[in-house]
Amino acid sequence: MAFRDSPDDQALSEAWNAFCERLKAAGQQVFKDYNPPNAVQRADAFRFMTQNLGQAFDLALETRNTRYPELHTFCNPHRKLGGDCADFVYQQAWIDGQSVYKITGNRGTCRFLNITVQGPRPDKQPGTEFRSLHEPFGDIPEANLFGQQLQTAWDGSFELYIGGPERGPNWLPTTPGSRKLFLRQGFDRWEERPATLRIERIGMSEPRPMPTPGEMVEAMDWAGRFVEAVMTDWPDHPFMIGAVNPKTPNVFPGALGDPGDKKRGRAAANMYWEIAPDEALVVEFDSHDGFWMLSNMGVFFNSMDYLYRPVSYTPSRTKVDADGVIRLVLSHDDPGYHNWLDTQGFVRGNLTYRNLQSENSADFRTRLVKRDALAEALPADSARVTPEERARLLHARFDGIRRRYKL
Repeated sequence: MAFRDSPDDQALSEAWNAFCERLKAAGQQVFKDYNPPNAVQRADAFRFMTQNLGQAFDLALETRNTRYPELHTFCNPHRKLGGDCADFVYQQAWIDGQSVYKITGNRGTCRFLNITVQGPRPDKQPGTEFRSLHEPFGDIPEANLFGQQLQTAWDGSFELYIGGPERGPNWLPTTPGSRKLFLRQGFDRWEERPATLRIERIGMSEPRPMPTPGEMVEAMDWAGRFVEAVMTDWPDHPFMIGAVNPKTPNVFPGALGDPGDKKRGRAAANMYWEIAPDEALVVEFDSHDGFWMLSNMGVFFNSMDYLYRPVSYTPSRTKVDADGVIRLVLSHDDPGYHNWLDTQGFVRGNLTYRNLQSENSADFRTRLVKRDALAEALPADSARVTPEERARLLHARFDGIRRRYKL
């Protein structure tokens, strides 16, 4: 094929071909040993990959220019990432350490809000021999602000400045290495309203330039590496660093050791599970103060269908037994207990616990039992629900999730 029309044609064609090769390689990760060879989980793996293909160029190109910043929402009911919790809303904006930015919005009523300036992304995480997680993650938190620290007007509105000279309490500093804003909203009750946020660079006065062929080549390279790494790193990366142990299923190994967790106001623990069709897993821990959340996830640590299924719990939505213990039942069908964690038909997956801005910790205990022996494994006073009550609970979930994402 001759390249006579434009001096950039060959570079663009080669970049596109390389992107397609990476996409093909990413697809082969669907068949890795960690992903069981059944119809629903094979399909879910391809769904996970195509969901991230859908946002690859949003991250690599459309929101990439730090002089024309935009907030990008990573996840929603139809797009998941590895490690996304069902009761978080995740956003990011690419920034640089030279510009000054302003976020304008309304605080909303979400129980947890955190805005973090992320710095350089090292090849290995500090103090370890572990390589960093795939882009756009693995970068190091530099400064952050929690929702309770924001100064707001009577109606919850606020302005927050990022970079430049200090501007009072609603300000976050940057460094020459700052590259991203990471924003997380955590929800407890279905009635909570999400924060509404928008970003601009101070001094924008001209239209955003059209992408050049060189930028398009870079975007195709970034997007291809992103999709391939998403499929390669999950679940392999958390297994590699010891955050989860696939050799001992149905047991929580303990808290994660991510040095950035405390700065971002969280602690986390993860459990890999395997459950046969005639089994159920009872997960229990002592009820404690503070804000926590549990999310059921697939093999690739992608959150399950939290729009339609009971796959996540927080304090306000969980029943506590008379002895002060929270007991959840992870099973393939509705066991009739209030605290049911749906597997959505998966035989393997991951259960993730987040503890937000609290020194309290959970000591998890698990028991694998036969599904038809659940009544013997649980206290007589464990809260049960009728089919009609379950339907009402599911509709409350449906309405709450739609409110968060304005669906």
